[in-house]
Amino acid sequence: MPTSSEAVLRRWIKSVPHFDTEAARAASERQSRLTKPPGSLGRLEEASVQLAGILGSPRPMISGKAVVVAAGDHGVAAEGVSAYPQEVTAQMVLNFLRGGAAINVLARHAGADVVVVDMGVATPLPPHELLRVVHIADGTGNIARGPAMTGEQACEALVGGGEVALELAHSGHNLLAFGDMGIANTTPSAAIIAAVSGRPAEEVVGRGTGVEGEAYDNKVRVVRQALEINAPDPSDALDVLTQVGGFEIAGLAGAMLAAATCRCALVLDGVISTAAALIAAGLEPRVRDFMLASHRSVEPGHRVALDLLGLEPLFDFNLRLGEGTGAVLAFPVIEAAARILNEMASFEEAGVSDRD
Repeated sequence: MPTSSEAVLRRWIKSVPHFDTEAARAASERQSRLTKPPGSLGRLEEASVQLAGILGSPRPMISGKAVVVAAGDHGVAAEGVSAYPQEVTAQMVLNFLRGGAAINVLARHAGADVVVVDMGVATPLPPHELLRVVHIADGTGNIARGPAMTGEQACEALVGGGEVALELAHSGHNLLAFGDMGIANTTPSAAIIAAVSGRPAEEVVGRGTGVEGEAYDNKVRVVRQALEINAPDPSDALDVLTQVGGFEIAGLAGAMLAAATCRCALVLDGVISTAAALIAAGLEPRVRDFMLASHRSVEPGHRVALDLLGLEPLFDFNLRLGEGTGAVLAFPVIEAAARILNEMASFEEAGVSDRD
C-alpha cells in the first residue's frame, strides 16, 4: 500500500502539463514580426519562445520571482570529501537568513524572494520567518558505506520540497530558481550524475569546495565506492535518489516537479540543482520542458548533466558557488526576453517597412 507521500508524488506526476506548443508557435511568429532582423537577439528570442510554452501564453509575463535554497547535511562528509567542516552548513543557513550571503545579494539585485528550507541540517536551527522546516533527519547516511536514505525518506523529502514550491506558485511566483547548501553535497551530486549517465566517477567528480591532489583522488574513490556498494538502478530515479542522493537534492527535485504542475519556469543553477533536475526529469520527463539552464559550472559533472537534459546554458562565468547564485543571476536576462516579446513593437505597430 503506497504511503501518503507516494500518493502525492503520483498525483503530481500525473498533473505535469505538456509544453504549450501553440503558445510557443505564436510567440515565435510575433518574434519574426518585431522591429529587428529575425534572430538578431539570439538566445533572448529563444528564451522568450520557451517561456511562452512554459507559462502557456503567447505573451508570457513574469509575475513573481523566488529562489528555493534547500539545505542538508551528508554522512559522506566523514570520508574527507570537502575542504570545509560539516558545521558550515548550519552556519551558512544562518547567513542566508540574515541576508549576508551571495545569494541574498543577487536576489536583492534581481528583486527575488529567498526561501530557505531545512531538509536535513545536522545542527539544530532557530525558528525564522524565512526558514521552512521539512527536516527528514540529521543528515543522510554515508553513501560510501550504504544507502543515503530509505525509500520512505526519499518520498517525504520530495514532497516536502514540493510543498514549498507550491506555496510560492500559489502566491504568484512563476519564475523559480533552485539553490542548495550542504557540505559534501557535490559528492552525492556526482554519484547521481554518474549513475544516470553511466560515465565513470573520474569524468563527473569536480573540485567542489576546492579539494586538490590526494583529497580529490579520495573524492573520486568515494564516488566510485558509493556506486559499487549501492548499485543504484539508472532507470529508476527514485532508487538513484535513495541510494546515493541527499535530502536537499530530493527537496529541490520535488520542488521542480510540483512547480511544473503550476506551469512555473524552473531555472537551474549548478551541479547540485542540476543533479536534482535529473531526478525530477527521471520521475516525469515532461518536467524537463519547464527547465532553463542559467550557467555552465566549472564542475565537470554539470556539463554531463546538462547534456543529458538537453539544455544549453545562457552564460558561462566560471561559477561554482551554488546557493542558486547563477540561477538568480539569470533572472534579469529571462525577464528581458519576456519584455522584448511583450513590449517591442512589430513592423506593423511601428509603421516601419519590413524587409522585402
